[in-house]
Amino acid sequence: MPDAIASLDQQGVMQISGDLIFANVTALLGQIERQLDGSEEMLLDLSGVGDVDSSGLALLLEVMEIARRRSIALRFRGLSEALLGIAQLSNVDQLLPLEE
Repeated sequence: MPDAIASLDQQGVMQISGDLIFANVTALLGQIERQLDGSEEMLLDLSGVGDVDSSGLALLLEVMEIARRRSIALRFRGLSEALLGIAQLSNVDQLLPLEE
């Protein structure tokens, strides 16, 4: 899964799929930003993500900042153990708005 894609499903959940690696996150951020337009709340499902590196975590933090600036209630679900591990190593895991 080299490319990363953000798409809204029929329930209005943003499905993120592909690899969250340095080569992909800039283009993915643009896709996510466009799909956040006009939203009051958004759930990002990352269960379709393959490989991750620290730029994947940086992407999530940037999406959180965009949502904060736009007053969008944001939640994440389906984070892989690898991505959660990177967040824990970076001491930001408690900042991530995970769906319960």
